[in-house]
Amino acid sequence: MLGLIGKKLGMTQVFDANGRLTPVTVIKIEDNVVIENRTVAKHGYNSCVLGSFDMKKNRVTKPYGGQFEGVCEPKKTLVEMRDFDKDAAVGDVLSVDLFKDIMFVDVVGTSKGKGYQGGMKRHGFHGGRATHGSKFHRDLGGTAMSSSPSKTFKGKKMAGRMGADRVTVQNLRVIRVDEEMQVLLVKGAIPGPAQSVVIVQEAKKK
Repeated sequence: MLGLIGKKLGMTQVFDANGRLTPVTVIKIEDNVVIENRTVAKHGYNSCVLGSFDMKKNRVTKPYGGQFEGVCEPKKTLVEMRDFDKDAAVGDVLSVDLFKDIMFVDVVGTSKGKGYQGGMKRHGFHGGRATHGSKFHRDLGGTAMSSSPSKTFKGKKMAGRMGADRVTVQNLRVIRVDEEMQVLLVKGAIPGPAQSVVIVQEAKKK
């Protein structure tokens, strides 16, 4: 499977030859350096460890920086790509042209965090009447039962932390690969705020 580390820049729109508008997300693909190749003989599986985004030197500890010796400057983000389809040696630099022959991709990112939210926002509960005299507007309502076992079962939809989860959006069409600017334009939205780190992979189900 092919994949690279990128950064979400934001959304824009492009027009095709017939004037049709397509909303796209712009993903910046900075140089991805091959840090390590893991093999079945040594690790029990095949994978390729990629690193991207330079790290400040005063933030690098000796144990962390040791894995980059003789390869490149320490990188902030490391991602392991299982069963990497491209032959890449340690120290090779991969760029956005990896996707020039791929039509669909899967994008993995961290969704926007929304903090502690109630049941209506978190789970889409309708709530009670909004009319005068109602004593049930946005409350959660009953969560347990009166008969045995009178307890709240694990997994009950209640208020709690919302967002900041790992989300994968599948089968996004690649609209354009700009090798000069090192950006990838994909149709539709992807998880996370602007400037967040995402993983772009070849679509599994296409």
